[in-house]
Amino acid sequence: MKAFIHKNKDLKNIIRETAEIAGYLWQRGWAERNASNISVNITDVYQPEISEYSTFPFYGLQVSYSKLAGNLFFVTGTGKRMRDLTRKPMKNALILKLNDNASGYWIISQKMDGENFLPTSELPTHLGIHQMIAERESMEKVVMHTHAHDLVTLTHAKQFCDEDVLNKLLWSMHPETVIFVPKGVGFVPYRLPGSIEIATETIKSLQNHDVAMWEKHGVFAIGKSVADTFDLIDILAKSAKIYFLCRSADFVPESFTDGQLAELRKLADNF
Repeated sequence: MKAFIHKNKDLKNIIRETAEIAGYLWQRGWAERNASNISVNITDVYQPEISEYSTFPFYGLQVSYSKLAGNLFFVTGTGKRMRDLTRKPMKNALILKLNDNASGYWIISQKMDGENFLPTSELPTHLGIHQMIAERESMEKVVMHTHAHDLVTLTHAKQFCDEDVLNKLLWSMHPETVIFVPKGVGFVPYRLPGSIEIATETIKSLQNHDVAMWEKHGVFAIGKSVADTFDLIDILAKSAKIYFLCRSADFVPESFTDGQLAELRKLADNF
């Protein structure tokens, strides 16, 4: 496995980029302990030469993901820390392959008798989002979840637990938010983390947005690369931080006018 990763330039770059971004999540304080998780669909860049899968650990899924049958994913591990993934990616993340009816998966980066670990507990949400992406045939390959604290803080105020109000605030704090996150964010009311219910709500939200905010928990985002996906969250977090800086300085931010937002939307078309 290590030898193949070394020879496969595209896969090696994905793992290296994921490790780099994991470090950014930790540095920003968004990945306390084992918080945050990332999955990347690597089917297009990695086709293992394996004739017999019985030597790899196999795990069933509660739900089948038919559009992902046979797909491969690079996924962060459950209980693993982003700061450790930065240093040793393959000790803190794994490669899994879904079976032919996507009712389960093999962890092909592990052996049956090794010191093994499971993928993130949010795997149902990740796979459900990747399934949605496959159904609409769009180009996103990455799903990222993290605890961006400025964004989480907003959802502790009931006034911002409304999608329209939340987006108006975020777009109104900084020009780049409108330009680079023109679809805004979706809002997911509190559901039990790791549950099928929160996965369903998140998938529904990401059908119309690139970022979904979980009430009092964190954010999920999708993108074409790990870096692009991180950028979406980073930009939104900057807007939230500007809002809180204004309030902490004891004034209400003026925000952009509707006319200014309309101008920015026109500018966004160039991107």
